[in-house]
Amino acid sequence: MSPLLSKHQSPDVSGRTQHITPENAGWDYVGFDAYELKPGQALRLAAEDRELCLVLVAGKATVRTDGQTFASIGARMDPFERTKPYAVYVAPGDHCEVTAETGLELAVCSAPGLGNFPTRLIAPENIDAEQRGNGYNKRYVHNILPDDKEADSLLVVEVYTDEGCTSSYPSHKHDTDNEPRETYLEETYYHRLSPAQGFCFQRVYTDDRDLDESMAVYDRDVVKTPKGYHPVATVAGYDNYYLNVMAGPTRKWLFTWENDHNWVNSEVYADKHK
Repeated sequence: MSPLLSKHQSPDVSGRTQHITPENAGWDYVGFDAYELKPGQALRLAAEDRELCLVLVAGKATVRTDGQTFASIGARMDPFERTKPYAVYVAPGDHCEVTAETGLELAVCSAPGLGNFPTRLIAPENIDAEQRGNGYNKRYVHNILPDDKEADSLLVVEVYTDEGCTSSYPSHKHDTDNEPRETYLEETYYHRLSPAQGFCFQRVYTDDRDLDESMAVYDRDVVKTPKGYHPVATVAGYDNYYLNVMAGPTRKWLFTWENDHNWVNSEVYADKHK
């Protein structure tokens, strides 16, 4: 199995099913945890020097921090409802407690924080949505915490890709600190499939093929992308959702297309698939 693939685990005593840290990923910035909580179950997150973005992937909860309470937030019961999520930005140094009011699928995204921005609710009306691409490269995006919204390091987005389509494509990379052309950003992909027994494919590779990993990814698995290109492809019968977390030394999403496949962005391809 690829070292870049983190398989879904049964919930531990805290409800955690995924645990990605800079230490176990071998990088410097991105952390990601997924939890599956039962109704009434509480999760306590200690204050630390990292900022958090809590994404309610599915279910309802009350979130309490040192100074605020966000009561009974959450609307969608399944990410494939394709409605915008609720999220909470938690400033570094804030304690946090999440109490599930229904079955709760919770993503905890983390990165280094400087304390420049306060804890706040990110409600659906605060989240922009957009369609990207055309034809078999069409996907639908919810920009939960993009680079024009307040945070020190974190970038968080969720993406829907229909059966038989590609995503994070044409292949692009953001592994070089070379502004204004490109920024260095580590990235995780938390995948969901519908129906749940399905799978998709993800490849992570560099120009020199020093890194070239292709993975069959199942429901609730995580793919780590420390460098290189990282396209996703779905298969017939199964729609894909993924939650991306990115962070690096500069909070800008600047990337480079792989030259061989950049033609898929062209009007020639778009016109062919109108």
